[in-house]
Amino acid sequence: MTDNEQQFLSDLDTKLWKAADRLRSNLDAANYKHVVLGLIFLKYVSDAFEERQQELVELFKNDDEDNIYYLPREDYDSDEDYQEAIARELEIGDYYIEKNVFWVPRTARWNTLQETVTLPTGSVIWQNEQGEDVKLRSVSWLIDNAFDEIEKANLKLKGILNRISQYQLDSDKLIGLINEFSTTRFHDPEYKGKKLNLKSKDILGHVYEYFLGQFALAEGKQGGQYYTPKSIVTLIVEMLEPYKGRVYDPAMGSGGFFVSSDKFIEEHANVMHYKAAEQKKQISVYGQESNPTTWKLAAMNMAIRGIDFNFGKKNADSFLDDQHPDLRADFVMANPPFNMKEWWHEKLLGDPRWEYGTPPQNNANFAWMQHMLYHLAPTGSMALLLANGSMSSNTNNEGVIRKALVENDIVDCMVALPGQLFTNTQIPACIWFLTKDKSAKDGKRDRYGEVLFIDARNLGYMKDRVLRDFKNEDIQKIADTFHKWKKEWTEEDNEPGFCFSANHETIKKHDFVLTPGRYVGAEEEEDDGIPFAEKMGSLTSKLKGQFEESDKLEAEIRKNLAGLGFEI
Repeated sequence: MTDNEQQFLSDLDTKLWKAADRLRSNLDAANYKHVVLGLIFLKYVSDAFEERQQELVELFKNDDEDNIYYLPREDYDSDEDYQEAIARELEIGDYYIEKNVFWVPRTARWNTLQETVTLPTGSVIWQNEQGEDVKLRSVSWLIDNAFDEIEKANLKLKGILNRISQYQLDSDKLIGLINEFSTTRFHDPEYKGKKLNLKSKDILGHVYEYFLGQFALAEGKQGGQYYTPKSIVTLIVEMLEPYKGRVYDPAMGSGGFFVSSDKFIEEHANVMHYKAAEQKKQISVYGQESNPTTWKLAAMNMAIRGIDFNFGKKNADSFLDDQHPDLRADFVMANPPFNMKEWWHEKLLGDPRWEYGTPPQNNANFAWMQHMLYHLAPTGSMALLLANGSMSSNTNNEGVIRKALVENDIVDCMVALPGQLFTNTQIPACIWFLTKDKSAKDGKRDRYGEVLFIDARNLGYMKDRVLRDFKNEDIQKIADTFHKWKKEWTEEDNEPGFCFSANHETIKKHDFVLTPGRYVGAEEEEDDGIPFAEKMGSLTSKLKGQFEESDKLEAEIRKNLAGLGFEI
């Protein structure tokens, strides 16, 4: 992406967020995100529909011999008849479905919405399929009606669009938001006089992701349940490299891992010398989410980006109501709730997923891990974000499970992360990379009996007073180290303070504790050339001076207190 395109998106983010933020006085963040994201989705499907309409008009008029869409002008008596024929063809749904574009009924199109919002309540605005006059009840009703029509016309979207009438929003505020979105050009955008190489799907997908992050910040702990920081998701995807196959997330939130997998394919298409569109057809995504509103956010996120998805028939608990019981995925990625306590049910006793040991009933960390391993294909790879305690805890069978994972050669790599990365928790976190196959193939070496430890706690930067983030070069350093380790590695590649490849015997000596800091050691410091005795003498002299200064300050404080009649 060019600097001009990045600046355009940044300015667009700011503009639309300010418009959306006007609703904050009427709604809390947990609710107004549904209003705003719903309108973004409505704008997307309308824009994509209109783009396809414009393509079809050109195709209908193009007399190229290979063009199966061509409508010959000579077949019609007049220009008026010809234009009417084109208009009728434009209302045939198959033309849109064949290009993975959602069919949008007339009453749900953005231009209908924009033209109607300023009409007085009670106005007749259109006729329905039965020829009956339909009256405008309110702006909220108008938006909900659009959602109804879109869901009826696209079974894939059934049940995922959140209605907004329940929030009883003032019509003027909704009209302002609609007008703000309407003034933004998502199709063939220009910025500072230059045309941008961005499609409406790319722009609206970016806006949707930006808004998710902003809402997560606004909601704090609650928001973290559906949003994983972008840099962490990118890091995991860059390390796993999900080029093709089945991708699964049993705690998917708003679907961030799937979006990043999609981006990964696009960004690496030129390097790998293949067409991204063709490669995407080789990826299929499967997810599950227990929270009903978050489940809808994820489905909308996929729809905006044109990603085909299977999120089960409904929102459901991954442990008690597995929506993909027979799935064996090539890549599994997840950021489940850390240290979840209320998860156990008596019917989970003796579950076949607990291959490496029954997880504690008061902590779901190793339940998530084994659920993911159960759904992992024999040659698959997975990544799991967990609290740091998972690397060292020995309570309630956790140490036994961790030992079994190492001894069965399931653990591939451990990454310790910096603190303050998440909007919803200050708990330090790590990433477990697991695989059932460490054999030498596809350019990789035999890694049996080895585990790579990466300590990334000193990487990243403070993006504000509260949150830390990774730079692109941080992500690249970690990912490149992992990829190099999988292909070729010698003792010289171990970097003190950052990475170390340990064998199982070494891990056993550490009682199967997998904290990277135990293995990577301390970072080597440069020799400043000052002899130790001289350096120690200087430090001792400096310390003596500070003690003397401290004594003087103490005497002065006592003197001042005595003058006030206080003795200590």
